[in-house]
Amino acid sequence: MCATAALSPRPPPPPNPIAADLDDLNSLLASLSDPSALRLLPAPLLAFSRLRLRLPPAAAATHLLLRPIASLLHLHRFELRLGLQLHGLSLSLGLSRHALLLPRLVSFYTHHPSLLPAASSLAAGSTCAQPYNVLISACLGHGLPRHALAAYQEMVGKDAVAPDAFTYPSVLRACAEAGDLALGRAVHERAADAGMDGHLYVQNALVSMYAKCGDLSSARRVFDGMGHRDVVSWNSMISGYAASGLWREAVELFNQMWAEGAEVNSVTWNTIAGGYIQMRDYKAAIGLIRDMVKGGAGVDFVTLVIGSNACSRAGWLRLGKEVHGLAVRMQCDGIESVRNAVITMYARCKDMERALMLFKMQRSPGLVTWNTMISGFALSDDAEEASRLFREMVCSDVELNYVTVVTYLALCARVANLQHGRELHTHIVKHGFKGYRLLWNSLIDMYFKSGRLSVAQNVFDTMDDRDIISYTSMIAGYGMQGKGTVALCLFNQMIDNGIMPDAIIMVTVLSACSHSGLVDEGEELFDKMVNSFGIKPQMEHYSCMVDLYARAGLLKKAEELLNQTPFPSTSTMWAALVGACHERGNIIIGERSARRLLEMKTENAGHYVLVANMYAAAGCWNELATVRKLMRDLGVTKAPGLAWTDLGNGFTPFLVGDRSNPLAPEIYEVLDELTEQMRNMDDCSDLDIVSTEAPME
Repeated sequence: MCATAALSPRPPPPPNPIAADLDDLNSLLASLSDPSALRLLPAPLLAFSRLRLRLPPAAAATHLLLRPIASLLHLHRFELRLGLQLHGLSLSLGLSRHALLLPRLVSFYTHHPSLLPAASSLAAGSTCAQPYNVLISACLGHGLPRHALAAYQEMVGKDAVAPDAFTYPSVLRACAEAGDLALGRAVHERAADAGMDGHLYVQNALVSMYAKCGDLSSARRVFDGMGHRDVVSWNSMISGYAASGLWREAVELFNQMWAEGAEVNSVTWNTIAGGYIQMRDYKAAIGLIRDMVKGGAGVDFVTLVIGSNACSRAGWLRLGKEVHGLAVRMQCDGIESVRNAVITMYARCKDMERALMLFKMQRSPGLVTWNTMISGFALSDDAEEASRLFREMVCSDVELNYVTVVTYLALCARVANLQHGRELHTHIVKHGFKGYRLLWNSLIDMYFKSGRLSVAQNVFDTMDDRDIISYTSMIAGYGMQGKGTVALCLFNQMIDNGIMPDAIIMVTVLSACSHSGLVDEGEELFDKMVNSFGIKPQMEHYSCMVDLYARAGLLKKAEELLNQTPFPSTSTMWAALVGACHERGNIIIGERSARRLLEMKTENAGHYVLVANMYAAAGCWNELATVRKLMRDLGVTKAPGLAWTDLGNGFTPFLVGDRSNPLAPEIYEVLDELTEQMRNMDDCSDLDIVSTEAPME
């Protein structure tokens, strides 16, 4: 029996409830203390409640809740009520100032912008930099750089918490966004004293701060002193040059970056390509994009927009189609900015058919797309199609802005479409565009070009914020109508209102004097322009003076001025003198002027016709034959006269003697009526002359 008993297996010991409970507790603590494990729990808050119940009430066990509370705060930082409860619990346990928990509490409060003061109060009692770093970064994230700088100044103030390598980049970024260069320099000095100005992140932040604050020399000094540069370093310096319009310096730095074999990302490529467009070197911009594609660089939608802009400005339709094809292959043609750039490219390259096709393919075009199409038809002077699109846009749910109105209004002014211009004027008044001065200036221009002087004057009188453009439009309008005296009154009124003239308005007012024969006034203005207004005369001003003298019959004076101009005289100036000599019958000065005009071999057929008419009127048949032979040799032909007719159903082009136009019968009927009215007016004027002169005989 004893042997059998000795050989039988001993039963296992009973389970130890205390050891099992400890294992369960440790597993629960580990799960609640690890954020990644915490997300796997089905109910983290329930597990935390179980943990609190399982822990002994002794104060020694309180520290075991530290990591679970921190993990729960990180996981539920967006839930305001729960975060406040956890903060309250940490206060009751005396853990709220712990170095592990305090940054989490500050982070929780900063996720709610309305609680930023509470976050500042929490960070204020800290003796380390981390809570302040969290607060400063959060203020920047909410777009509050001044609040971030206030937190930094409190940090280094009375409590004198030492900033670390994470503090300086955020503070320097806040200085850049706030444009506070003085504080940025002070931060740079403190970082240098702490020996942290050699850190790459701090140096990148310094370059960016100085560049954004406009101190490019300091930015370049920091950049040149860097022992190691990454792509952020190069981009910060290049972007700084670009933002200041120093495109040549940006390109030079890009070439240096390329030569040193530094990493070049899409931001750098796009910045330089955009810079080439700003420098109007469209060929270089396209060449750079081509290098990007060939080299496998990161071409993105911004690159496609830049490429389309380059092609549209240069008028390169074939290359524009290649960019469009690349956008389709990259599946970026649905992005609104790319689509608008491509539509603009087709419109500027005069391919409105494709532009309209792309526009119609959009289910719900945005405001920019509508504006792009209307401006495209405006560039083509297609008033009817622009009008149709404008009406369609008004009837759609898209609310037009002042860009839409200005674009369409400028077209109405250019083609003198008074009907559509009036409708637009009503729309402007109805929708409250009172503060947009450009619109009202465009209205003035449109009414003057349509011959409605009184309406233009009324618009001008209702403006509260007239500028030099407002006065220029008014003076130009009265000048074209031969009302030079009124134009001069407006010019003097502008001076009295404290608006100093520029070179453009001087051309306008001198032209008004020319059209009205105000020689003395024109000479006085030309003298004032130089001696009183400090404006250096340009070729346009001399051209106006030549025209002024020629129209007034002061042909010798006009010729002397033409020979004395500090600039090479233009064919237009000599043509004006030839025309005046033809009207006055002065063949001597006219012949000299015609010789100078013919020597220029201008391509303007009207100039040759002008000289030919002068020789024909003077009976100089040999000279007339010479002019006609010169026209044949140069291949110059006079284009037939072209007019736009509107019979109530839209504008139609009409050439002189054109019978192929389907509306020719109606057009000729209207022309016959106008001719009859003009003939009646001539007959009336003759009767008036006879009646006034008869008693004097």
